[in-house]
Amino acid sequence: MRVGIGHDTHRLQAGRPLVLAGVRIPFERGLIGHSDADVVLHALTDALLGAAGLGDIGDAYPDTDAQYRDCDSARFVQETVLRLRHKGYHVVNVDVIVFAQEPKLGPFKAQMRQRLAELLALDVDAVNVKAKTGEKVGAIGRGEAIGCQVVALIDQPRRP
Repeated sequence: MRVGIGHDTHRLQAGRPLVLAGVRIPFERGLIGHSDADVVLHALTDALLGAAGLGDIGDAYPDTDAQYRDCDSARFVQETVLRLRHKGYHVVNVDVIVFAQEPKLGPFKAQMRQRLAELLALDVDAVNVKAKTGEKVGAIGRGEAIGCQVVALIDQPRRP
């Protein structure tokens, strides 16, 4: 078994869609980034790559590469899961913390869990999503940014 941790933070800007864990969240501001800036899927990709010893999201999907401009970040997760499978790993479970002062994410956590479970080919009970505010501290607490941390557990089948 191997464990990986991922982290991502992006600034918020008016006029952009807010997408978290592949779920569109109604809000007047969205995250700024080269791709769709989905901090949850970016942190998840980082956690999976780290667990398998495959570097980080910047190595695998650099923001200098035009093919990733405005890309759906689900692509990063799906391709990373395939890379893990080629190395003989499967995802066991993931634990996600989204840090956002606003919007309130409680009503969307079940949808986010479901989407992550789909992307990872897991039962929904192997995916946990928590939402925390910034308690009005720092860029997240001032509502300027949203961040995410993910811990992922991967494993290889036992060899006889």
